[in-house]
Amino acid sequence: MQFGFTLKPEHSIERTLALTRQAEAAGFDYGWLFDSHVLWREPYVLLTLMAQATTRLRLGTCVTNPATREPSVTASTLAVLDEISGGRMDLGIGRGDSARRVLGKPPTTMATLEEAVVVIKALVEGRSVDYEGKALVLPWTGSWTLPVWVAGYGPMALAMTGRVADGIILQLADPDLIRWFVAQVREAAAAAGRDPASIR
Repeated sequence: MQFGFTLKPEHSIERTLALTRQAEAAGFDYGWLFDSHVLWREPYVLLTLMAQATTRLRLGTCVTNPATREPSVTASTLAVLDEISGGRMDLGIGRGDSARRVLGKPPTTMATLEEAVVVIKALVEGRSVDYEGKALVLPWTGSWTLPVWVAGYGPMALAMTGRVADGIILQLADPDLIRWFVAQVREAAAAAGRDPASIR
């Protein structure tokens, strides 16, 4: 079993880094930051500092979104963070609830989210991808593997996770509900020709 922590970036920078170092020393595997740039501090700047303050901890957003964060910009940011951290970045992404609603805007569509997952993963991993009618590639990126975790509960989000993502983020602890959600993700993965057991 692996353990991780998620912080709202409301602490001082010094406290955020102290908690990050303490978590790594205690054996935690993941360190995540919420991404709602108006409500809290900018997570990508903090992730840079967290990467420099650790050697083993995997780091990422829990979660970002493809509306306030344009996918090619997110990909470029994560690829640089992979360089800084030695490939320790994960992407947690969703439709953008708090980050969008605080701006008076609705979350994105599931189709926009799915496209963003495919585009960001491909670009960080050094592959060419068609995005909005243009072939894009980050020619400078390393051959990183970017695990992508989707936050969502509804049937469309669960099915999309099974099709294109590496993991699901469920912010609840009811064992029956978790089994039900995970079964839906695995069914979608199998239907897409993917190994259901590979989805975390």
